[in-house]
Amino acid sequence: MPIRLVALLFSFALTGAGTAQAQSYPSRPIKVVVPFAAGGPQDGIIRMLSQKAAAGLGQSFVIENKAGAGGLIAADQVAKAPADGHVLLMASGGQVSVAAAVRSNLSYDPQKDLVAIVQLVDTPMVLVVPDAMPVANLADFIALAKSKPGALTFASTGTGTISHLIGDAFKYAADIDILHVPYKGAAQGLPDLLAGQVNAMFTSAAAAHGYLSAKRLRALALASDVRLPSLPDVPTFAQAGIKDLAIPVWVGLMAPRGVPPEVVDRLNSEFVKVLKDPAIKQQLQTMGAIVIGSTPAQFAATVHEDIARWKQVVARNHLKLD
Repeated sequence: MPIRLVALLFSFALTGAGTAQAQSYPSRPIKVVVPFAAGGPQDGIIRMLSQKAAAGLGQSFVIENKAGAGGLIAADQVAKAPADGHVLLMASGGQVSVAAAVRSNLSYDPQKDLVAIVQLVDTPMVLVVPDAMPVANLADFIALAKSKPGALTFASTGTGTISHLIGDAFKYAADIDILHVPYKGAAQGLPDLLAGQVNAMFTSAAAAHGYLSAKRLRALALASDVRLPSLPDVPTFAQAGIKDLAIPVWVGLMAPRGVPPEVVDRLNSEFVKVLKDPAIKQQLQTMGAIVIGSTPAQFAATVHEDIARWKQVVARNHLKLD
């Protein structure tokens, strides 16, 4: 048999196998590993979206919360999981772009060992303080911090996370000395903030939404290029006088390297369909999230650009962790 004919038949066989695999996928419940404790905003977002996507996929989703080490434990687990599309990572910049920028000893390569499926939303970070704190705006907070060097504290969702690094970048930009207090996630840090045990926190607008609406927290500035419809009275950091703190905070789905492209496309299609639902879109916007719904290629490009951005932030602010 001619070599060209053999190659053509082999190609057809591979295409047929890929199509069959996509049609039979998923064959069992899909596990999504969430790198944060249960109860946080990203956890709530993926639970809501996966529940809706389950109908189209014909299988349920199982959410496994794996907090710790800034989400690196969860990312490592997924990077080493079987590449059949039944184990996914609810990824954020902390485990992917930030990790690549601030750590040289990762047990996985975020761009080589994880495959982009879909960027779900952006969840801009906001600086919040307890409502009882005697500051009306960002300028007041900075003035208070300068009057008491080292006395004020800010909570984050963990050492090496975006909320930590934005806090350090803010300290540098505002020329203030405030102490970092790491937690395992927003669900752990927010109660201490509400109780006044820490003075401020960088968290997502989605995580702070309920407390802001109840006037238990006050938002001082948003780390975004534009104001959010859900927080129309909250200025961006640039509008409040602090530059270079407009940093996108994406949330998406990723899979282990080697997952068939047909499976990636199937997952992408189902989640994008969910994100186009007007009711879902409105709910996410009300929570302070910006709906994206990218293609896999667009998401991969976002990750690449985000790594470059964080490397610049790390270099400028001397934030290397190892």
